[in-house]
Amino acid sequence: MSERAGDVADTADQRREQMLRAAIEVIEERGFPETRIADVAARAGTSPALVIYYFKTKDQLLTEALRYAEDAWYEAGTRRMAAIASAAGRLEDLVAMNFLVEIEGDPTSSWLLWLDLWAQSVRLPEVASVRQKFDERWREMITSVVLAGQAAGEFGPVNAEDFAMTLTALLDGLAIQIALADPSVDASRAFELGMRFASGQLGFEWSGRSPAR
Repeated sequence: MSERAGDVADTADQRREQMLRAAIEVIEERGFPETRIADVAARAGTSPALVIYYFKTKDQLLTEALRYAEDAWYEAGTRRMAAIASAAGRLEDLVAMNFLVEIEGDPTSSWLLWLDLWAQSVRLPEVASVRQKFDERWREMITSVVLAGQAAGEFGPVNAEDFAMTLTALLDGLAIQIALADPSVDASRAFELGMRFASGQLGFEWSGRSPAR
C-alpha cells in the first residue's frame, strides 16, 4: 500500500470512529428511537449523507456503535486482567467492570446502549444476531476464567458454562436496575451481590472489598 493510500485509509478510519463516538453520545442522550442520522451527523460535524455512506441504516449504526464500545471495554479489561495473578481476582475485576464508577466511568452509560439494543433485537433479526454474538463473547470470557481457576485449584467443580450463563443473567438484571435508577440498587450493592453469588458458587473466599484502583 502506498503512503498516500495509507493516509486515506487512516483518515477514513478516523472519520468512522468519530461518527461512532457521536452515535454513542446521541443514543445515550436521546435513546435510539429518537435518534436521527442527522443528529449523529451534526454531533460528528459531518453530513447525513456521509453517515449513511458508512453505515447504510440507523439499525446498523446502533450495532456498530455498540460493537465499538464493547471492543474498547474488552480491550481495557484484558489489559487489567493480564496484571492479576489469580483467577478469583480476574473474575472480581470482570464483575467490577459492569458496575463500579472507579473502574470505567459512568456505569449506566453503556447499559443505556444495551437497553436500546435489546429492545430493537426483539423485532429486528439482524440486530438480534449481533446481540447474540455479544452475549456469547461475554459468557465465553467468564467461562475461560472459571476453567483457569478450576485448573489452578482456586474454584470448585461447577459446570463453567452453566455458571457463566447464570452469572451474566444476574449481572444483566442488576445493571438494568441501575440504568433505570432503581433506588434500591446502586453500583456498589450490585457489585457486592454479584461477588457474593460468584464466591458462593465457586467456593472461594471473597474479601468483601471493592477492587483497589
